[in-house]
Amino acid sequence: MSSSISRTLVFWLAVPLTLLALCGALVHYFNSVAPQVISADRRLKETATALAAHLQVTDGRVQLIASLPGEPAVPPDGSIRYSLRDKNLQLIDGDELLPIVGADAASRFTYQTAQVDHRTLRILSMRAESKAGPIAVTVATSMKPNEPAARYEFLSTLLWDFVQLDVTLVLVWVGIQLGLRPVRKLRDEIAQRSAQDLRPIVESSVPREIAPLAATLNRLFSMLKTSVQSQQQFIANTAHQLRTPITGMQAQLDLLIAEPAAEPIRHRLRTLQEGVRQLAHASNQLLSLARADPAANIAAKTQIVGLHLIAGEVVARFFDRALQSNIDLGADLLPADVAADPSLLDDLLSNLVDNALKYTPSGGSVTVYAGRHEGQPYLAVEDTGPGIPEADRKKVRQRFTRLPNSPGHGSGLGLAIVEEIAGLYSAEVFIDSGSDHRGTRVTVRFTAPLSVIRDRT
Repeated sequence: MSSSISRTLVFWLAVPLTLLALCGALVHYFNSVAPQVISADRRLKETATALAAHLQVTDGRVQLIASLPGEPAVPPDGSIRYSLRDKNLQLIDGDELLPIVGADAASRFTYQTAQVDHRTLRILSMRAESKAGPIAVTVATSMKPNEPAARYEFLSTLLWDFVQLDVTLVLVWVGIQLGLRPVRKLRDEIAQRSAQDLRPIVESSVPREIAPLAATLNRLFSMLKTSVQSQQQFIANTAHQLRTPITGMQAQLDLLIAEPAAEPIRHRLRTLQEGVRQLAHASNQLLSLARADPAANIAAKTQIVGLHLIAGEVVARFFDRALQSNIDLGADLLPADVAADPSLLDDLLSNLVDNALKYTPSGGSVTVYAGRHEGQPYLAVEDTGPGIPEADRKKVRQRFTRLPNSPGHGSGLGLAIVEEIAGLYSAEVFIDSGSDHRGTRVTVRFTAPLSVIRDRT
């Protein structure tokens, strides 16, 4: 599965922005709590130092004497709780509920936070030396009143940061979609082209970021166009070179067959004549196929053409062949004009009539139609032959495709040529059954208005 540029960009923005939002909320939280803790620790340290300074040993007993002038004392408002314990951890004075904090060998002061009477206390313990031995001085102050506010501020900050993050990601997504519009426009432009449309992309109409891609595509189109033109030129040149000697061979064979001296080998000569005729037909079809390709640059020959006139000429040309095959070749022609190359329309209809005569048995009929249907010009050829199965109607449009048990030795290019020429003029080719579901009817309907076709030329 292919990756998405927009999803990748949003992902690589969302992850670090989420981490930054979380870190920012934590920093804000600690900035709110830390001053309170630092202030409380400083106050506890001063109080513990003052308590240690006011210890006095009398008759082996440790007592807390009153404050001396100029020296710090325990705050009288009750915001500080304290306890004094001797070396056996027996309470000497103060609050017996305060927990005993283990002394830290590396530091004189030891801090901790504990729950006492369902209240959060910040506790400081220090070791004071006296004549009666070491004294454990513990002081504590409440932290609970400010803690909920700090947590609320932390959660509200985190929520607001994530709201900002969501809005930012939405704006980034919209910006990416707007920024990728030229890429989608270029994609749609290329997707709408036919396989024969190798026009270069206008590089000035694309952003600088994808201009190298457009330049690369243009080089590819240029190489493909050159290759196609070379191939079409080769086919056209080959067909032209073959047509003259083949025509000469046909004329010589006709004269030779008519000679009385050729009577012993006349059947062989007729077989050879039929092979030369098929070769001539194949070379003409290759030439038509080459001329029908857009790379052959036939647009300059476009003019207003009467389909009924072209149909009349084609019917007249095939009339003798139809008589020889005992086939009734008729026409039903009404005026209809299109903008096209007359020679290509002649090739298109000639291939349809040739196919119809080839597949229609003796005694059958072939009818050529021209006119308008629902305002659209059309050409149609209907025969009373075996017909084309519906499952094979798409297959027979391909080059060099012939149905099994087809009569003669055709090349399978007739309908492929019709498709190529029809595609040049935005025409649609329909293959259906004939009247009374007998035979085949091939209709070429020109859907583009004359003005559109003129613009393309």
